Amino acid sequence: MSEISRNGGSGGAQPGRIGIGLELDDIHMKILEVLRENGRISVAALAERVGISRANAYTRFEALRADGAIKRFTAEIDHVRTGLGITALIFVTVRQQMWRQFRAELARMPEVEYCAITTGQHDAMIQVRMSDVAEVHAMVTERLANIPAVKATETVFILDEVLRRPYVLPGDGDKTRPARRPAQEAPGDVPLGKMRFVGAAEGRAALRKDG
Repeated sequence: MSEISRNGGSGGAQPGRIGIGLELDDIHMKILEVLRENGRISVAALAERVGISRANAYTRFEALRADGAIKRFTAEIDHVRTGLGITALIFVTVRQQMWRQFRAELARMPEVEYCAITTGQHDAMIQVRMSDVAEVHAMVTERLANIPAVKATETVFILDEVLRRPYVLPGDGDKTRPARRPAQEAPGDVPLGKMRFVGAAEGRAALRKDG
């Protein structure tokens, strides 16, 4: 699969190794960028957007899936419409000798949308979506608090989700940064590595002036 990437990529790209050895180039990144906008796009439309042949687009797409760069496709839903209008972050302090139990208990909670191990004051952050505040309270006080591995919790309710992207890609930030303006050269200055040509008449006039 690395041969596919090397032979089909653009020159001068900075490849990134992933999975079993696929080298990501600019074309792979463009494919991922298009899929971020529409994960159900056809191969033909994908090829047109990226500017490559349909066969190349299909080969690269399948390589990204086989290598694990694309893990899976899923639907994005409106949680309010589905009755889960309350979102909360629960910060957990874990008893250090009981991490295995904490992970096992958490895996048995289908209402947990996301969990990450963190640095700082707490050890983990859990995100849950529920129908009302009382349901969140019951989960914290009746379920999490009864897990021996949980030492303490702190709950924060999310008032508004301002921004949520499916994923980010290297170089996304470069698109919003203003381009650097070249340094202004003072009249008569010769930039390093460049030559300044002086016309014959100008040169003779300068010599007479110096004499």
